[in-house]
Amino acid sequence: MILTDTHSHLYSDQFDADFKEVLGRCEEQQIRRIFLPNIDLASIPRMHKLQEDYPALFFPMMGLHPCSVAENYMEVLDTMENMLREGKYCAVGEIGIDLYWDKTTLSIQQAAFRRQVGWAKELGLPIVIHARDSFDELFELLDELNDDRLTGIFHCFTGTLEQAQRVLAYGGFMLGIGGVVTFKNSGLDKVVAQLPLESLVLETDSPYLAPHPYRGKRNETAYLQLVAQKVADIHETTIEKVAEMTTSNSKKVFNC
Repeated sequence: MILTDTHSHLYSDQFDADFKEVLGRCEEQQIRRIFLPNIDLASIPRMHKLQEDYPALFFPMMGLHPCSVAENYMEVLDTMENMLREGKYCAVGEIGIDLYWDKTTLSIQQAAFRRQVGWAKELGLPIVIHARDSFDELFELLDELNDDRLTGIFHCFTGTLEQAQRVLAYGGFMLGIGGVVTFKNSGLDKVVAQLPLESLVLETDSPYLAPHPYRGKRNETAYLQLVAQKVADIHETTIEKVAEMTTSNSKKVFNC
């Protein structure tokens, strides 16, 4: 069995004290592929270091997180674009719109998203989308930008069935399912029950959004096994089947 975490910030300093133990627990849970979304300029060196130290395990992305979009975002994007063109990355991400923390930056978040989608289309890379309190705004952008070159993942999907179906109707996207699916009253389990496994990938978003019974504590990639088991239970199948299907899906969307 091979499990794939399509979204983990294991380069976070929250793992500095026990990183080797964290990796050991990943190995125990048969997690063999871990995808690293970028956040800002400061996160790049730590992300690169992980990939350099464990090239068969970690796959980096390049992108500017919407919460990091500030007045100097064009200069930051210039630097990131140069890195993206010179290096080897599996996706443009994580990018998107976040209106939970700051609604005043919506216009520059939209501009940053458009530019980064342009990179993805030109370079033949998928995008990894962060959506928080922003489905309507993102759908408006995707209605404008979507074509047969645009593929990717809606990371940490927690929306309704109707929103899931709208994402999948674009044709090139999958839904990232994480720890929220294990939360008792999230309702996400009912949505996932109505979605085909062919449309899902698994993620942790470590160190955030730990699944039950670790909710509220530091999340780590080893807990992906709990997410996989929950999805297996929902679909009345085995964790081995879920691992096989979601790992295959990750290879399709990332092409690596």
